[in-house]
Amino acid sequence: MKIALLVAAALALPGTAHAAQTAPGTASRPVLSAAEAAPFTPANYFRWSGTYAAPTEAPWHPRPVTTRRRPDFVVGSGGRYTTVQQAVNAAFADGHARHRRYIEIRPGTYTGTVFIPAGSPPLTLYGAGRPEDVRLEYTLDATATPAAWAAQVNPSGQYAEGDPAWAMFQSCAGRTTPTVGLCATVVWAQSPDLQLRGMTITNTLLDTVDRGTHQALALRTDADRTQLERMRLVSRQDTFLANADDPDRIARVSVRDTYVEGDTDFVFGRAAAVFERSRFHLVSTRKPSGGVIFAPNTAPAFPYGFLVRHCLLTTDAAYQAAPTGHFGRSWDQGASTTGYLPGTTPNGQLVIRDSYLGPGFDTAKPWSPAATTSRPFTARTDADRDLNDPNHNRLWEYRNHGESARTP
Repeated sequence: MKIALLVAAALALPGTAHAAQTAPGTASRPVLSAAEAAPFTPANYFRWSGTYAAPTEAPWHPRPVTTRRRPDFVVGSGGRYTTVQQAVNAAFADGHARHRRYIEIRPGTYTGTVFIPAGSPPLTLYGAGRPEDVRLEYTLDATATPAAWAAQVNPSGQYAEGDPAWAMFQSCAGRTTPTVGLCATVVWAQSPDLQLRGMTITNTLLDTVDRGTHQALALRTDADRTQLERMRLVSRQDTFLANADDPDRIARVSVRDTYVEGDTDFVFGRAAAVFERSRFHLVSTRKPSGGVIFAPNTAPAFPYGFLVRHCLLTTDAAYQAAPTGHFGRSWDQGASTTGYLPGTTPNGQLVIRDSYLGPGFDTAKPWSPAATTSRPFTARTDADRDLNDPNHNRLWEYRNHGESARTP
């Protein structure tokens, strides 16, 4: 069943009323009033561009992603290109006109990484078939050394000096850190105005590793005006990074009708991102308890991080038997040595509204302590609360439904 239909069906179930979602909620489970929730709309999340220090009003109104009967580049059976990277490189070389280029990916499994560099023309990459039939896969672990990562990602020299994505490859291969970190991603995009539609991207590390910290990204996007539609993103830790490559600049991301699966912080980043009619599925196959879906690291003075509306948050059978799942937590990025510094450290912002919260979550404490610092979750509940108070968390709910929308 399509995700939009699943959302509609879940919200129509008997007993899914949101009567329990009453403002102001509690310090461990804050709820917005109608007046407080009013600004949290896609229009406001997509209103601003430029730098956080001096944002400019530049409204973005992402329309549904369209495809072409005659794409510019075709990958797979009957097409000119055998890998997605080859088509991306060709589009980069042919991008002098700067108009949108279309890459059709035909059904099949494409093993390897895809790097979409800055300087590419606006690109639409789309699967020609069901998302389940067009699969981009690779096995990558953030604990690998840069040298091991380089050997794994570039076994036949598909990234070579002079290629469009060479600088991206070198930025990871040449790292002096012990591990490769967030370079462990199957698809990595630094190009603005990117559209991805109708594909499955899987980091196949999955359950082959222990319960420790094994970041294994399926998709990482770093640039402004990125659109995902009818996608499937599958991994365990850090499945989807909705990022901004320049930490001083705003990057906007639109996600619609998409399925995302994982077990730890599997939707994270500093982008201003809106998720609509999508499903986030928490699994226990690697980590049996305490899993976390969202981990935004929003700039502390910026009021718009992640907006989740008309979505499904679900868990597998093991979580439903022992409800310990978490909706999210702040990612206090960069504060491991200093501790959280109010107004300086990122303070993740997120609103989950008008959505279905299935069984399997800790309804008394659905928000986990912050990543990096373990800062305890706390929210203001006073009548005059500032929703952007840097001394408190900015993770909120409004008018949700379902078993985990109720408090004990």
